[in-house]
Amino acid sequence: MPGVPHLRLGVNIDHVATIRNARGGRHPDPVRAAKLAIHAGADGITAHLREDRRHISDDDIARLKAEIDKPLNLEMAATTEMIDIAVRTRPHAACLVPERRAERTTEGGLDAAATRAELGPRIAALRAVGIRVSLFIAADPKQIETAAALGAPVIEIHTGAWCHALSDGDKAVADAEWQRIREGVKLARQLGLEVHAGHGLDYASAETIAALPEIVELNIGHFLVGEAVFTSLPATVKVMRAAMDRGRARVGP
Repeated sequence: MPGVPHLRLGVNIDHVATIRNARGGRHPDPVRAAKLAIHAGADGITAHLREDRRHISDDDIARLKAEIDKPLNLEMAATTEMIDIAVRTRPHAACLVPERRAERTTEGGLDAAATRAELGPRIAALRAVGIRVSLFIAADPKQIETAAALGAPVIEIHTGAWCHALSDGDKAVADAEWQRIREGVKLARQLGLEVHAGHGLDYASAETIAALPEIVELNIGHFLVGEAVFTSLPATVKVMRAAMDRGRARVGP
């Protein structure tokens, strides 16, 4: 539809590495998974290099940068170690996320407002070498306004609370979270930010959120890797791409 940007799909291949690491060795190879996802229609690949290296490794990041022909989005904590790795590796993008050793997965958005003094120079260091910087934040006006003030050109809205409420059948919470997302993405675009979204999305929720024209990229991983157990990774990527396209087609003129 004229005027509506293409909705990109970033496939997160972290949990291919989780399966590999359960036994050690090199199988299944997350780089092979990334290539299959790209061939099936992914617009880019996301990988989270955690401080404890629980899934993606430094070697995985180096190989992804060298071997894939689509943008690499490096998710990472805003630490000196990770900033240095990103500056050396030069991925297309770096998404700064909160990280706690005890968490199973990223449990919430980055508190950019509370860590503004620390984030400023780290965002500047990434941007200085041409890396597109994104902040993974809740759809909260304070966080969105802080991201804009810090000079981060992109935000990724944490959709976990909305997706979990949908999964739990809690309509009141889901509706409240959906309204917060809708208002947040509109504010972000008004402030000149590029808007992405991710965390907990499945086929149905991705189709729903695809109808928000302000969002230009969805990053999805755990669900796709889980579904691939029953079908295949290329099949899940294709079904997800179709769901996103159906949602995008509902955007009004």
